Amino acid sequence: MTQFTDPRTLSKADLESGSIFAPKFDANGLVTALTVEAGSNEVLMVAHMNAEAIAETLRSGHATYWSRSRGKLWKKGETSGELQELVELRTDCDQDALVVVVRQTGHGAACHTGRKSCFYRRVEMIDGDIRLSDTGDAPLFDPEEVYGR
Repeated sequence: MTQFTDPRTLSKADLESGSIFAPKFDANGLVTALTVEAGSNEVLMVAHMNAEAIAETLRSGHATYWSRSRGKLWKKGETSGELQELVELRTDCDQDALVVVVRQTGHGAACHTGRKSCFYRRVEMIDGDIRLSDTGDAPLFDPEEVYGR
């Protein structure tokens, strides 16, 4: 298993400005990963990574996450063909969140619903009620055909 420097062993200056990658994993060994499309910077999805997922992403050049629901590594697009080619991996100032910049392959859909982005609904106040409204982003593939659901 891949080991990273424990962020608690670094000074604040080294953690925030140094060259040592020391992700601050949560109690479950995970860090939040925001995935954006290279070029447009459109937010595609939010997922989680553990040390193994980060290492595999860097090694393979394809975004790999930790699936909390399945309890295992998840190479994004392995089933659907909608692989995410890594362009850049960034960390925030205190190293407790990542931005995964990718080139989305296949039909261009990052979401399991077949849409480009998982963020295809807006939260709005309509006549005093909080509701969801669709952004109009149509699916790029039929998830029933791909996943058999």
